[in-house]
Amino acid sequence: MKRVFVLSAALLAFVTPAIAAPDWTAVAGALGKSGTEMAGGIYRVGFPRSDLHVQLAGITLKPTFALGSWVAFRPMGDQAMVMGDLVLTEDEVEPVMKSLLNSGIEITALHNHLFNARPATFYMHIGGTGVPVKMASAIHAALGLSKTPFSSPPSPSAPPASIDLDTAAIDAALGAKGSIAGGVYQVGIPRAEPAMAAGMAVTGPLGGAESINFQPLGGGEAAITGDFILVAKEVNPVLRALRSHGIDVTAIHNHMLDDEPRMFFMHFWAHGDLKVLLAGLKAALSEVAVQKA
Repeated sequence: MKRVFVLSAALLAFVTPAIAAPDWTAVAGALGKSGTEMAGGIYRVGFPRSDLHVQLAGITLKPTFALGSWVAFRPMGDQAMVMGDLVLTEDEVEPVMKSLLNSGIEITALHNHLFNARPATFYMHIGGTGVPVKMASAIHAALGLSKTPFSSPPSPSAPPASIDLDTAAIDAALGAKGSIAGGVYQVGIPRAEPAMAAGMAVTGPLGGAESINFQPLGGGEAAITGDFILVAKEVNPVLRALRSHGIDVTAIHNHMLDDEPRMFFMHFWAHGDLKVLLAGLKAALSEVAVQKA
């Protein structure tokens, strides 16, 4: 007689060891700053370069507009994958890079985002897989060789309710709802199919969304910057759409080493009448396979 044994859910949990989620409190302690747990269990920490006073075209750029360093951890069993984008001045690049490499963190890209900004800033993308606390300690040590602030700005008593921009028009043109952060209106638009890296989906918190920032200039004008994440066939159509609407393309490059499909990041800059800028951004987005609201 053949016997069939069925394990109850409780017994199965007992005999199959569970993989503990990373201790994000310990990761925050190692980084020297706490972050936010986001969709997909991703833990993201921002390091805005509030110490820098960068100007471009007579505009003082807000840290949340174009100077936002960040790192994000995504659990992988009892380890994690880390990705990040570090904003550095020219003299900070070499010591930070050396420290990261010596600790086993990979450098996946180094480039500019803007033309003619003073002082010039550079953007170092990093990646790695391992024990989250150890990687956090390595990143903290490297950033300690820069002037990146680890303290958080004082929290306002209430979240900002408004900004000097027609945010309804922005949301309608881009087909996505943005949010206010540090006096900047930020919009992230997910791709229809996210890229994969190390077997994981590169979602918005990992830098995998079309990212567009608006800094109000008053009188219905704004400055815009950000980056489009594109597959190869989208690069030149988006490039043409932006340039035909007076939006400067300032960089085209990769952020990752093993992404599938291969993704290209196109950075842009412009300032002027918000309605004119939105027409260009809408035309560019029409060439991109993004999620529909």
